[in-house]
Amino acid sequence: MARQLTEGELAVDPVDAARLLLGSVIESTTPEGVVGVRIVEVEAYRGGDDPASHCYRGRTPRNDVMFGPAGRLYVYFVYGMHFCANVVSLTDGVPGAVLLRAGEVVTGVELAGRRRPTARSRAELAKGPARLTSVLGLDRAHNGIDLTAPDASVRLLAGDPVTEVRTGPRVGVAVAVDVPWRFWVDSPAVSTYRRGTRRTRNGAPGGTGGGTA
Repeated sequence: MARQLTEGELAVDPVDAARLLLGSVIESTTPEGVVGVRIVEVEAYRGGDDPASHCYRGRTPRNDVMFGPAGRLYVYFVYGMHFCANVVSLTDGVPGAVLLRAGEVVTGVELAGRRRPTARSRAELAKGPARLTSVLGLDRAHNGIDLTAPDASVRLLAGDPVTEVRTGPRVGVAVAVDVPWRFWVDSPAVSTYRRGTRRTRNGAPGGTGGGTA
């Protein structure tokens, strides 16, 4: 049985946490059943020194979870239609998180397919951050869940170590666009790269998952 990742393992720099999360499995249990997704693509975001981060301008009710403790799930709504999920890293009070960009469904494929009926293949089920949250059944109610708690409805399970990791620019952000903090492994589920030009409605830079599914 796969072991659960711990808060201590995730209380590291988001770049290190991003590499750690590749190959791990995020598993969500709902009344409908269990869906597990092997993480194949992520993006790292820091806080005050990262202009693409939600925390760049300080702590707000929206980004509060991103300030820790590590191992919490940070879920937010984007484009007025999608949810994106992040794993919080660093230490309590210091903001940092890793956006879960894409994954391979390894448990509950039938349920994932019902949640994503337009997917043309198994690889497309969680190919992109909004698709990933959709197949897992995640929404704003899951914001702040402790992924390291044994009885949590959403858990992070350690996977087999990955040996070859690719890096590149983050997706869909308006600033710090060339920072190579997107990490992925070879998989047909990795999302399509789109360089970002988006800005948020109030004119502030977008961040922590500006890319769409």
